[in-house]
Amino acid sequence: MIYEVFVMLRILQARWKQGFRTVGFPDTPPTLPKMHRGRPVCDATKCQAGCKACVDACPTGAITRKGKAVSIDLGKCLFCTDCTDACPAKAIEFTNEYRMATRGRSDLVADDRAYAVAKALDGEARRLFGRSLKLRQVSAGGCNACEADTNVLGTIVFDLGRFGIQFVASPRHADGLLITGPVPPNMELALKKTYEAVASPKLVIAVGACAISGGIFAGNPEEGKGASEVVPVDLYIPGCPPHPITILDGMLRLLGRIE
Repeated sequence: MIYEVFVMLRILQARWKQGFRTVGFPDTPPTLPKMHRGRPVCDATKCQAGCKACVDACPTGAITRKGKAVSIDLGKCLFCTDCTDACPAKAIEFTNEYRMATRGRSDLVADDRAYAVAKALDGEARRLFGRSLKLRQVSAGGCNACEADTNVLGTIVFDLGRFGIQFVASPRHADGLLITGPVPPNMELALKKTYEAVASPKLVIAVGACAISGGIFAGNPEEGKGASEVVPVDLYIPGCPPHPITILDGMLRLLGRIE
Protein backbone atom coordinates (compact mmCIF):
# COMPACT_ATOMS: atom_id res chain seq x y z
CA MET A 1 0.00 0.00 0.00
CA ILE A 2 2.79 2.43 0.90
CA TYR A 3 4.54 1.65 -2.38
CA GLU A 4 1.39 2.34 -4.42
CA VAL A 5 0.94 5.69 -2.69
CA PHE A 6 4.59 6.56 -3.39
CA VAL A 7 4.16 5.73 -7.08
CA MET A 8 1.00 7.80 -7.31
CA LEU A 9 2.73 10.78 -5.70
CA ARG A 10 5.59 10.50 -8.20
CA ILE A 11 3.09 10.49 -11.06
CA LEU A 12 1.31 13.54 -9.67
CA GLN A 13 4.64 15.31 -9.21
CA ALA A 14 5.64 14.61 -12.80
CA ARG A 15 2.26 15.80 -14.06
CA TRP A 16 2.54 18.99 -12.04
CA LYS A 17 5.93 19.75 -13.59
CA GLN A 18 4.52 19.24 -17.08
CA GLY A 19 2.04 22.03 -16.56
CA PHE A 20 -0.83 22.89 -18.92
CA ARG A 21 -0.30 20.96 -22.15
CA THR A 22 -3.31 21.82 -24.34
CA VAL A 23 -2.61 24.25 -27.19
CA GLY A 24 -4.35 27.61 -27.09
CA PHE A 25 -5.58 27.32 -30.68
CA PRO A 26 -7.75 28.92 -32.00
CA ASP A 27 -7.57 31.71 -29.43
CA THR A 28 -3.82 31.97 -29.98
CA PRO A 29 -1.89 31.27 -33.21
CA PRO A 30 -0.35 27.79 -33.35
CA THR A 31 3.38 27.30 -32.96
CA LEU A 32 4.52 25.20 -35.89
CA PRO A 33 8.02 23.80 -36.50
CA LYS A 34 10.24 25.51 -39.08
CA MET A 35 10.19 22.30 -41.12
CA HIS A 36 6.39 22.43 -41.40
CA ARG A 37 5.31 22.40 -45.04
CA GLY A 38 2.23 24.53 -45.36
CA ARG A 39 0.45 25.92 -48.41
CA PRO A 40 2.83 26.19 -51.40
CA VAL A 41 3.04 29.43 -53.35
CA CYS A 42 4.62 30.23 -56.69
CA ASP A 43 6.07 33.55 -57.77
CA ALA A 44 5.43 33.25 -61.49
CA THR A 45 7.46 36.38 -62.20
CA LYS A 46 10.58 34.31 -61.47
CA CYS A 47 9.65 31.55 -63.91
CA GLN A 48 11.85 31.19 -66.97
CA ALA A 49 10.22 31.24 -70.39
CA GLY A 50 9.16 27.77 -71.48
CA CYS A 51 10.34 26.13 -68.27
CA LYS A 52 8.20 23.26 -66.98
CA ALA A 53 10.67 21.70 -64.56
CA CYS A 54 8.20 21.73 -61.68
CA VAL A 55 5.42 20.30 -63.86
CA ASP A 56 7.63 17.41 -64.97
CA ALA A 57 8.92 16.77 -61.44
CA CYS A 58 5.53 16.57 -59.71
CA PRO A 59 4.69 12.88 -59.10
CA THR A 60 0.92 13.45 -59.05
CA GLY A 61 0.49 16.05 -61.79
CA ALA A 62 -0.60 18.68 -59.29
CA ILE A 63 1.18 21.53 -61.09
CA THR A 64 0.13 23.06 -64.38
CA ARG A 65 1.55 25.99 -66.32
CA LYS A 66 -0.29 27.94 -68.99
CA GLY A 67 1.73 30.80 -70.34
CA LYS A 68 3.14 32.64 -67.34
CA ALA A 69 0.47 31.37 -64.95
CA VAL A 70 1.33 28.49 -62.59
CA SER A 71 -1.30 26.68 -60.53
CA ILE A 72 -0.92 24.01 -57.86
CA ASP A 73 -3.76 21.62 -57.05
CA LEU A 74 -3.47 21.08 -53.29
CA GLY A 75 -5.90 18.19 -53.60
CA LYS A 76 -3.20 16.30 -55.49
CA CYS A 77 -0.12 17.82 -53.83
CA LEU A 78 1.96 15.49 -51.64
CA PHE A 79 4.00 18.37 -50.13
CA CYS A 80 7.08 16.39 -51.13
CA THR A 81 9.26 19.35 -52.34
CA ASP A 82 10.14 17.65 -55.65
CA CYS A 83 8.95 20.83 -57.37
CA THR A 84 11.07 23.16 -55.25
CA ASP A 85 14.11 20.97 -55.79
CA ALA A 86 13.60 20.95 -59.56
CA CYS A 87 12.82 24.65 -60.04
CA PRO A 88 15.97 26.44 -61.30
CA ALA A 89 14.56 29.86 -60.37
CA LYS A 90 13.35 28.81 -56.89
CA ALA A 91 9.95 30.25 -57.75
CA ILE A 92 8.01 27.73 -55.64
CA GLU A 93 8.22 27.56 -51.87
CA PHE A 94 6.28 25.92 -49.09
CA THR A 95 5.05 28.46 -46.58
CA ASN A 96 4.12 27.91 -42.94
CA GLU A 97 0.44 28.55 -43.76
CA TYR A 98 -1.71 25.85 -42.16
CA ARG A 99 -5.14 27.20 -43.19
CA MET A 100 -5.84 25.12 -46.29
CA ALA A 101 -9.25 23.42 -45.85
CA THR A 102 -11.89 24.35 -48.45
CA ARG A 103 -15.57 23.66 -49.04
CA GLY A 104 -15.22 23.09 -52.80
CA ARG A 105 -12.87 20.82 -54.73
CA SER A 106 -12.00 23.54 -57.24
CA ASP A 107 -11.04 25.90 -54.40
CA LEU A 108 -8.01 23.69 -53.71
CA VAL A 109 -6.30 24.96 -56.84
CA ALA A 110 -3.82 27.63 -55.71
CA ASP A 111 -2.86 30.23 -58.29
CA ASP A 112 -2.55 34.01 -58.42
CA ARG A 113 -6.07 34.42 -57.01
CA ALA A 114 -6.81 34.69 -53.29
CA TYR A 115 -7.05 31.25 -51.69
CA ALA A 116 -10.62 30.51 -50.58
CA VAL A 117 -10.47 28.82 -47.18
CA ALA A 118 -13.53 26.96 -45.94
CA LYS A 119 -16.64 28.90 -44.99
CA ALA A 120 -19.11 27.90 -42.30
CA LEU A 121 -22.19 25.79 -42.80
CA ASP A 122 -25.39 27.63 -43.55
CA GLY A 123 -28.45 28.14 -41.38
CA GLU A 124 -29.99 24.92 -40.06
CA ALA A 125 -26.87 22.78 -40.58
CA ARG A 126 -24.80 25.21 -38.53
CA ARG A 127 -27.44 25.22 -35.80
CA LEU A 128 -27.49 21.41 -35.68
CA PHE A 129 -23.74 20.73 -35.78
CA GLY A 130 -22.11 23.96 -34.57
CA ARG A 131 -21.99 22.98 -30.90
CA SER A 132 -21.85 19.18 -31.14
CA LEU A 133 -20.48 17.03 -33.96
CA LYS A 134 -20.05 13.26 -33.83
CA LEU A 135 -17.94 11.71 -36.59
CA ARG A 136 -17.33 8.14 -37.74
CA GLN A 137 -13.79 7.86 -39.09
CA VAL A 138 -13.49 5.65 -42.18
CA SER A 139 -10.03 4.43 -43.20
CA ALA A 140 -10.52 3.60 -46.86
CA GLY A 141 -7.25 2.06 -47.98
CA GLY A 142 -4.89 4.69 -46.59
CA CYS A 143 -1.33 4.31 -45.32
CA ASN A 144 -2.35 5.28 -41.75
CA ALA A 145 -0.56 8.65 -41.81
CA CYS A 146 -3.74 10.73 -42.10
CA GLU A 147 -5.41 8.40 -39.61
CA ALA A 148 -2.59 9.02 -37.13
CA ASP A 149 -2.78 12.81 -37.46
CA THR A 150 -6.55 12.59 -37.02
CA ASN A 151 -6.38 10.35 -33.97
CA VAL A 152 -3.83 12.60 -32.25
CA LEU A 153 -6.52 15.29 -32.06
CA GLY A 154 -7.98 13.30 -29.18
CA THR A 155 -4.88 13.72 -27.01
CA ILE A 156 -4.51 16.37 -24.31
CA VAL A 157 -2.39 18.47 -26.67
CA PHE A 158 -5.31 19.24 -28.99
CA ASP A 159 -8.30 18.07 -26.88
CA LEU A 160 -10.82 17.87 -29.72
CA GLY A 161 -13.64 17.20 -27.26
CA ARG A 162 -13.51 20.74 -25.86
CA PHE A 163 -15.08 21.90 -29.13
CA GLY A 164 -17.89 19.37 -28.91
CA ILE A 165 -16.34 17.18 -31.63
CA GLN A 166 -15.98 13.46 -31.00
CA PHE A 167 -15.28 10.27 -32.94
CA VAL A 168 -17.82 7.50 -32.42
CA ALA A 169 -17.76 3.76 -33.07
CA SER A 170 -20.93 3.46 -35.12
CA PRO A 171 -22.22 5.48 -38.10
CA ARG A 172 -25.68 5.25 -36.53
CA HIS A 173 -24.39 7.38 -33.67
CA ALA A 174 -22.66 9.85 -36.01
CA ASP A 175 -23.54 13.16 -37.63
CA GLY A 176 -21.11 12.53 -40.46
CA LEU A 177 -18.01 10.78 -41.76
CA LEU A 178 -14.33 11.67 -41.78
CA ILE A 179 -12.71 9.74 -44.63
CA THR A 180 -9.03 8.99 -45.20
CA GLY A 181 -7.48 6.92 -47.97
CA PRO A 182 -8.13 6.73 -51.74
CA VAL A 183 -11.27 4.55 -51.49
CA PRO A 184 -10.20 1.62 -53.68
CA PRO A 185 -12.86 -0.53 -55.41
CA ASN A 186 -13.00 -3.02 -52.52
CA MET A 187 -13.92 -0.19 -50.13
CA GLU A 188 -16.58 1.52 -52.23
CA LEU A 189 -19.52 -0.62 -51.07
CA ALA A 190 -18.43 -0.42 -47.43
CA LEU A 191 -18.19 3.38 -47.65
CA LYS A 192 -21.58 3.68 -49.34
CA LYS A 193 -23.24 1.53 -46.67
CA THR A 194 -21.52 3.48 -43.89
CA TYR A 195 -22.67 6.75 -45.44
CA GLU A 196 -26.24 5.46 -45.77
CA ALA A 197 -26.23 4.37 -42.10
CA VAL A 198 -25.70 7.97 -40.97
CA ALA A 199 -28.98 9.79 -40.37
CA SER A 200 -29.69 12.88 -42.46
CA PRO A 201 -28.69 15.66 -42.47
CA LYS A 202 -25.05 14.59 -42.46
CA LEU A 203 -21.56 15.81 -43.26
CA VAL A 204 -18.59 14.26 -45.03
CA ILE A 205 -14.99 15.40 -44.53
CA ALA A 206 -12.21 14.18 -46.83
CA VAL A 207 -8.77 14.31 -45.19
CA GLY A 208 -5.52 14.03 -47.14
CA ALA A 209 -4.49 13.85 -50.78
CA CYS A 210 -5.63 10.24 -51.12
CA ALA A 211 -9.16 10.94 -49.90
CA ILE A 212 -9.38 14.01 -52.15
CA SER A 213 -7.84 12.82 -55.42
CA GLY A 214 -6.47 9.30 -55.00
CA GLY A 215 -3.01 10.51 -54.04
CA ILE A 216 0.20 9.03 -55.38
CA PHE A 217 -1.54 5.97 -56.84
CA ALA A 218 -4.39 7.79 -58.61
CA GLY A 219 -5.16 6.17 -61.94
CA ASN A 220 -4.14 2.69 -60.81
CA PRO A 221 -7.07 0.26 -61.34
CA GLU A 222 -6.54 -1.10 -57.82
CA GLU A 223 -6.88 2.36 -56.28
CA GLY A 224 -9.64 4.95 -56.20
CA LYS A 225 -9.91 8.60 -57.11
CA GLY A 226 -10.99 9.82 -53.70
CA ALA A 227 -14.10 9.98 -51.54
CA SER A 228 -16.07 12.38 -53.77
CA GLU A 229 -16.30 9.67 -56.42
CA VAL A 230 -18.44 7.64 -54.01
CA VAL A 231 -20.16 10.07 -51.60
CA PRO A 232 -20.73 13.85 -51.54
CA VAL A 233 -18.02 15.77 -49.68
CA ASP A 234 -18.62 18.93 -47.61
CA LEU A 235 -15.06 19.73 -46.54
CA TYR A 236 -11.68 19.04 -48.15
CA ILE A 237 -8.54 19.09 -45.99
CA PRO A 238 -5.36 18.73 -48.11
CA GLY A 239 -1.99 17.35 -47.04
CA CYS A 240 0.05 14.18 -47.07
CA PRO A 241 -0.70 13.96 -44.25
CA PRO A 242 -2.21 17.27 -43.11
CA HIS A 243 -0.95 18.64 -39.81
CA PRO A 244 -3.42 18.11 -36.92
CA ILE A 245 -3.80 21.90 -36.68
CA THR A 246 -4.81 22.01 -40.35
CA ILE A 247 -7.46 19.36 -39.71
CA LEU A 248 -8.72 21.11 -36.59
CA ASP A 249 -8.76 24.49 -38.33
CA GLY A 250 -10.87 23.06 -41.16
CA MET A 251 -13.39 21.49 -38.78
CA LEU A 252 -13.77 24.67 -36.74
CA ARG A 253 -14.23 26.79 -39.86
CA LEU A 254 -16.92 24.42 -41.11
CA LEU A 255 -18.76 24.74 -37.80
CA GLY A 256 -18.45 28.52 -37.74
CA ARG A 257 -16.12 28.52 -34.73
CA ILE A 258 -13.46 30.40 -36.72
CA GLU A 259 -14.32 33.20 -39.12
